[in-house]
Amino acid sequence: MEFTSSINQIISHLEKIQSFNAQNPLDDTRKYLETMSLQLSGKKEAVAMIEELHVPIENHEVPIRIYRPKGKGGQKSSAIIYIHGGWFIAGSFETHDAVVRKIANKTGSAVIFVDYRLAPEHPFPAGLNDCIDTVKWVIENAESLGIDADQIGIIGDSAGGALSASVSTQIGELLKFQVLIYPAADNKLNTKSWETYETGPVLNKEGGIQAWKWYHPEGENTPDPLAVPVLIKNFKNTPSTLVLIAEHDALRDEGQELAEHMKEAGIPVQISFYKDMVHGFMHMGEVLSEVQLAVNEMADFARQHLETVEK
Repeated sequence: MEFTSSINQIISHLEKIQSFNAQNPLDDTRKYLETMSLQLSGKKEAVAMIEELHVPIENHEVPIRIYRPKGKGGQKSSAIIYIHGGWFIAGSFETHDAVVRKIANKTGSAVIFVDYRLAPEHPFPAGLNDCIDTVKWVIENAESLGIDADQIGIIGDSAGGALSASVSTQIGELLKFQVLIYPAADNKLNTKSWETYETGPVLNKEGGIQAWKWYHPEGENTPDPLAVPVLIKNFKNTPSTLVLIAEHDALRDEGQELAEHMKEAGIPVQISFYKDMVHGFMHMGEVLSEVQLAVNEMADFARQHLETVEK
């Protein structure tokens, strides 16, 4: 396989990252993602305001951040729920901060980042339930949040793409659109793209197998389609969907397969193929112009479905 000079530069950088004082492989994975994001995301855009709240759910709370875009007045805002990636075991406010800021400003929507519970401490369906319950809470409290409850979309990347797809099958009638960015849709890791990119770049099969075991321990023998969305049969509530696929990504084929399943179910689906890109490229804005291109494409897609977004 051949990579562009920019991707080779990124791969070389990734090989040099060392997690500071990692206590174990899980801690190493979490710190690696934080370090990668911090070093490669580039300069963070200013937004009008960032609010941190806690969503009360049964016997715990889900932390969220609301990013208010620049230049918006006092009217009710459209909103985008953002569900982050990290193999279901990593990811935080900080790992996706730069990306979420870009999306907020470009779409003109408030972006609500969900800091859902992670495996292995909280395996499936804890994280999914947090995401579903947070969407419901946002809609129920839209008035006080300054959000238009009828103008809400959802975006998920990688593991967050899997979670988003499952959220949409449950409560998609509440959402105007969905964007899945290189979704982690299958726990089998046996596609052609996994064979090609088994050892990277960015992802590796050994880490993926461990992550799925932590997230969905029963998945090897009795997989739940809400954990493994490539197995979903009923997409009845799913809104119009945009799927972003990266060429040099182990998850490429399963993302494509999920998109095709949605199409077969009659869901309006656009598939956008990012040539030369690797998994996680949305975190690499310091080097890759494609990050802004992808943000622009997502914003255009949002404009098609959110009435309150400025045309």
